[in-house]
Amino acid sequence: MAFNISHQIGSIYGAPVPDPSGGDSLSSSASSLNAAAVWKPPTTDLRCRIKRQNPDVDLISPPVSPCRSPVLSVSALVTESAPITTEEDSDLKLHVEVSRSSDKGTGGVPVYVMLPLDTVRPGGGVNRKKAMNASLQALKSAGVEGVMIDVWWGIVERERPGDYDWGGYTELMDMIRRHGLKVQAVMSFHQCGGNVGDSVTIPLPKWVGEEMDNDQDLAYTDQWGRRNYEYVTLGCDALPVLKGRTPTQCYSDFMRAFRDRFSNLLGNTIVEIQVGMGPAGELRYPSYPEMNGTWKFPGIGAFQCYDKYMVSSLKAAAEAAGHPEWGNGGPTDAGHYKNWPEDTSFFRKEGGWDGPYGEFFLSWYSQLLLDHGDRLLSSARSIFPTEAGVAISVKVAGIHWHYGTRSHAPELTAGYYNTRRRDGYLPIARMIGRHGAVLNFTCVEMRDHEQPGEAQCRPEGLVKQVTMAAREAKVGLAGENALPRHDGYAHEQIVRAAEGMKAFTYLRMGPDLFHPENWGRFVGFVKRMSEGKGREKCRELVEREAESFVIHATGSLVREASVS
Repeated sequence: MAFNISHQIGSIYGAPVPDPSGGDSLSSSASSLNAAAVWKPPTTDLRCRIKRQNPDVDLISPPVSPCRSPVLSVSALVTESAPITTEEDSDLKLHVEVSRSSDKGTGGVPVYVMLPLDTVRPGGGVNRKKAMNASLQALKSAGVEGVMIDVWWGIVERERPGDYDWGGYTELMDMIRRHGLKVQAVMSFHQCGGNVGDSVTIPLPKWVGEEMDNDQDLAYTDQWGRRNYEYVTLGCDALPVLKGRTPTQCYSDFMRAFRDRFSNLLGNTIVEIQVGMGPAGELRYPSYPEMNGTWKFPGIGAFQCYDKYMVSSLKAAAEAAGHPEWGNGGPTDAGHYKNWPEDTSFFRKEGGWDGPYGEFFLSWYSQLLLDHGDRLLSSARSIFPTEAGVAISVKVAGIHWHYGTRSHAPELTAGYYNTRRRDGYLPIARMIGRHGAVLNFTCVEMRDHEQPGEAQCRPEGLVKQVTMAAREAKVGLAGENALPRHDGYAHEQIVRAAEGMKAFTYLRMGPDLFHPENWGRFVGFVKRMSEGKGREKCRELVEREAESFVIHATGSLVREASVS
């Protein structure tokens, strides 16, 4: 079928692309406009400058788990989903089926792909539906297992408490089901905006914002009184501060409403529920917010325990420990967001983190986070019991900078009590395991030598530690890449690190992924992940097979998108 993709590209980028033929039909002849010029993916600059007392050092940019990544738009390489009727389409179907079924090994890891942050728009409806349909079809043809979608609290329960609008998500779920893909649904109880890579803003529900305006202590607070509105502070989890309901009740009611609306898809199309537990959907404190330049990589971040609810908890813990003087707040010598460990008395080599007060405070701070996770997982498991056939997961951030120091300061401020002398991930894994959930970890694609050595970054060591903690706790492990990467080095690192994982989720679907070169590498990557240990092939051989697939199955469609 003739297909003028320039219209879809224009819709993806929010601006019309003129059709020289004067028509606006998708079936019009190929445009003479050079679509590649319109569709040219933004250059990804992985370099940054980190300045210390010595001259600037050219370094790799931050790491971390963005609020589900900066790429917001989808791209279409193939025609909108339709029944396969033509001879050419039949050949495509045959090639795809052969590619998936031939000589598969065992122990493969299914690959999911994150959808754009703004896939469902406020008020309902799916953004860029034609492009979305085409892109989903392309993912299916590549052997992708399914997609991950953010189910935003701030969209569904936007106007009034208990008033849920599932319209946009109903449309999206039906679209995904028709393509034969599965869904990892993220219960996104956080605000989108303010984290690494965020370039779209989706606030918390309006009525939640009103309550936070009336009582600003519902927001996480640092020692300088700065408020963070990404997520309701866990200090009030069990208090009826949101229009008569507790935050935990609000999250539970939301998940229950989701279950009731999509009950017919649970266990077949919807196979996983990831429970959002903090900023960026991760189980952590908002200790390193980028908004307004508050934090900058590789800063240590700051403790978030100065709202009145958390201070009250700290006072009670200090009195119980026989040191009421410890209950006035967090350490006052822990520096600022952008400091490095050795700049502070608390986090330096022989600092206060390793003394009696440090042990008390860090134990209390991290335990509150564990209790928060335990509380939400208990609720989620009661709503989605094991027999429903839906996995439950929790996302844990890959905070790898200053991992090579003794104190692991950035992990401590985020709530992970992990130091050179203490394993902070084993308690998290055990808590997750008690509910039969899966631990989803980020930064799986990163290699140590790609990171700034001066900042003691050790992503590979961190991934190994979390993997060992999951094994000891007998909890399932899944992974994500923390930054958008489409190069073979990142793919190779993921393949090695993902052995034994329940699933891997690729960040993210967008124009860069569908660039012809990136797409060829991605198809080979999916094939290698799915084959597991049963076939020990070199990467080059798999990539050649993938290149053949791209040429025969989607080559003409790729050319249609990239030439005039």
